[in-house]
Amino acid sequence: QVQLVESGGGLVQAGGSLRLSCAASGSIFSISAMGWYRQAPGKQRELVAVITSGGGRTNYTDSVKGRFIISRDGAKNTVSLQMNSLKPEDTGVYYCNAKVLTYSGSYYNAYWGQGTQVTVSS
Repeated sequence: QVQLVESGGGLVQAGGSLRLSCAASGSIFSISAMGWYRQAPGKQRELVAVITSGGGRTNYTDSVKGRFIISRDGAKNTVSLQMNSLKPEDTGVYYCNAKVLTYSGSYYNAYWGQGTQVTVSS
């Protein structure tokens, strides 16, 4: 079917940077958008950033504007999230999401990665 694989999470001190990557594979005919969500302990999952397949349109949640950049990397069906000036409140599990039309499907479905842990210390 479709698989999303994330990488790049880890431990970093406040003010530091991390870069997350996500690669989609499987029976993919088209991807209309990709994005990143995060979930902190005791909180619901929230949207962080999204990007259209062509890379021409992006959207960020207010708390990360000016610090995070979402982009499509060189390889097809990949997306990255450059996270700068990290704060402890950025800590959480980050999930890749993609809206995918498969070869056998007739509509776009949302698929999720397994999540990667980001921990920002003071």
